[in-house]
Amino acid sequence: MAGTATVIKLSSLTKRYGSTVGIEQLDISVASGEVFGFLGPNGAGKTTTIRCLVGLLRPTAGQVRVLGLDPVADHRRLASALGYLPGELRLYPELTGHHTLRLLADLQGAATPRRGELCDRLGLSPADLGRTVLEYSRGMKQKLGLVQALQHDPELVILDEPTEGLDPLVQETFFELLTEATAAGRTVLLSSHVLPEVQRACGRVAIVRAGRLVTVQTVAALREARARRVRLTFADGLGPRPLGAAERWSPRWDGDRVVLLVPPDELVTALRDLLTLPVADLTVEEAGLDEAFLDLYRTPTPEVRP
Repeated sequence: MAGTATVIKLSSLTKRYGSTVGIEQLDISVASGEVFGFLGPNGAGKTTTIRCLVGLLRPTAGQVRVLGLDPVADHRRLASALGYLPGELRLYPELTGHHTLRLLADLQGAATPRRGELCDRLGLSPADLGRTVLEYSRGMKQKLGLVQALQHDPELVILDEPTEGLDPLVQETFFELLTEATAAGRTVLLSSHVLPEVQRACGRVAIVRAGRLVTVQTVAALREARARRVRLTFADGLGPRPLGAAERWSPRWDGDRVVLLVPPDELVTALRDLLTLPVADLTVEEAGLDEAFLDLYRTPTPEVRP
């Protein structure tokens, strides 16, 4: 499987539950070595798609290929090359952490060359691994889930809300692991509600809404196309005042400070007009992925862009 240029290929993927549509006509390709973001609100179809990718669901229509294989028909062949952390991690509470990792490795049929290293880096001590999962905190369970997803050094890792419950230091270690994985040619599909994390880690993202694809774009392109955040501080101490034509850019006042969201093609004109006012300080910031995400969700009709 090594060297596969396209690691994930979804062609018109459709999954229905009776009359309910989970995902419909989804087309996505993920290349080797990418950290690819998969975004959408609850009920958008993310979990359905991920379960089709790992072979837990059979599509109603369309085709799924992971590392060139059918996740359902070729599940045994695929298992050792795939790492998966579900969004709702359920573990056997009576097993110790050590027994949990060993059981899951046996089910995957893979050696675990990274187990010890990952436990050390994520802060799971031998004493921790000797305790039952019933005694684990939420964060410890999440760390155990990350170890089981990565311990066999898989070619593809699918992570659903991977930083849930992790403290900030462990989150930093997680991002280091992502960087190392892609440097080694591994591929990661990352689904998360924490958009700054997606912005930090991912080169491209797919956004789904109501079971359909809204867009697939680079994070940079999504942010570039969205409004700029212009922050102004006035020097005259008079507080909020009419801004004339700039009122159309949704001013949000806080004393003598105001924030405007200005479309990129109007930015030069906006700055020229605003600087005729008694401005003490002005900054311009690119929109974050969270603003781009919300902007796309405000559009009434999904628009698929390559």
